[in-house]
Amino acid sequence: MLRLILVLLVIALVAGIFGFGGIAAGAVGIAKIIFFIFIILLLLSIIAGGIRGFKW
Repeated sequence: MLRLILVLLVIALVAGIFGFGGIAAGAVGIAKIIFFIFIILLLLSIIAGGIRGFKW
């Protein structure tokens, strides 16, 4: 998932350099959404791992 974010950011940078503002903005927007989904999934997996690993 992080690889996809990096690819979209590179596409946005290249599109921004060549003056394709709409494409760059779209790629950055998609990268932001995927990044936040990744952070939420990371936090959920940390919480779930903590609950499963906790023994009384």
